[in-house]
Amino acid sequence: MSLRIDRGLFRYDFIDHHAILCVSVDADVKEIRKRYLKIARHLHPDSSAITTETEKKLASELLSKLVNPAYETLSAERTRSEYIIVLSQIGKRLLQESASIELTTDLGKQLASAPNVDLLYKSAIAKIAETQYSSLKEVITVISQISELNLVYLMRTAGKTFAAPAAKPLVNPTSTPTKDASPPPPEPPKEDSSIEQYLRRAQTLIDKNQFSPAEVELKDALKIAPKSSRCHSLLAFVYLKQNKLKMAKIHFDNALKLDPQDKTALAWKPKIDKALGQQPSSSNANTSANNSNKQPEKSGGGLFGGLFGGKKK
Repeated sequence: MSLRIDRGLFRYDFIDHHAILCVSVDADVKEIRKRYLKIARHLHPDSSAITTETEKKLASELLSKLVNPAYETLSAERTRSEYIIVLSQIGKRLLQESASIELTTDLGKQLASAPNVDLLYKSAIAKIAETQYSSLKEVITVISQISELNLVYLMRTAGKTFAAPAAKPLVNPTSTPTKDASPPPPEPPKEDSSIEQYLRRAQTLIDKNQFSPAEVELKDALKIAPKSSRCHSLLAFVYLKQNKLKMAKIHFDNALKLDPQDKTALAWKPKIDKALGQQPSSSNANTSANNSNKQPEKSGGGLFGGLFGGKKK
């Protein structure tokens, strides 16, 4: 199936990312993110209800070649700002060429003469979004129709300034790690492109000790790929850094069930088991018996002192 689109804004050598996600051209980052997650869950092999191999292949292609690039462009502040500038310039060009623009859809023609352009445009986009990816074979046609609506809307609102993305607020971590509390060197993500961006953002936030926003990124990633051992492992480490040891243990356990060789989970789970006064699951009966009368080791540095082997300085 060809993914080439030559209608609507695509006619101007422009990739209409808003049409691909079926969000209005003035949608904010929160709306874009919510819409992307819904589409990604529908198309991603770990969460999709699609059963035939042909449709699975097509869903993967749509996700990797259209949906993911659209979200990456519209969710990042720099690329979205550049994109919005180009979009505004196209709107001014469309206004100048309005007499010669030929519309091919009834909805596009209605929008061109509608007295309340905003109301009709927003309601049309919302309605199309409900079934946009229901029939994968019709997706390109539907995107073309949405892009024609975007074209008409830009033509009729030329000069309108669209909102720039708001910067995410920095959230202070709930605990400050000691110098010897750094994680082992991260492995390159082995996940497919639909969650790589989440893993990259989460790892960047972890490197900056911004654990609360990293937790949000990883939870969103798990909504798309609940069977990702890497997501579980990173989320467990984030919980560990926030002293949420029980939650860390749960996700390290999940990571090891999905990938028994996960290095981060293998490195940290025994230390969490020890801090919680539990024996690793691989301990044999004799070891359990020998240790049953022992009290958990104490550390002068609290939980993090016990986990990372030293007192806070």
